[in-house]
Amino acid sequence: MAFGKKNTEEVKREDLKIWECVSEDCNAWMRDNFKTQEQPTCPICGSDMSTSVKELQVVENNSMYAK
Repeated sequence: MAFGKKNTEEVKREDLKIWECVSEDCNAWMRDNFKTQEQPTCPICGSDMSTSVKELQVVENNSMYAK
């Protein structure tokens, strides 16, 4: 018997496109598939955002507003 052993599912990770805040004082970022505008602004400080790539866990966006 193994009481402490859990059946863990492998976490699927991929290199995903993200948007990062360009402000030095802000470290906010968001996944590309969760953006609400074509060229998003930072939801925290209102600055512009630039694209980058980050290795993240895959999350599906099931919102009815997703493109």
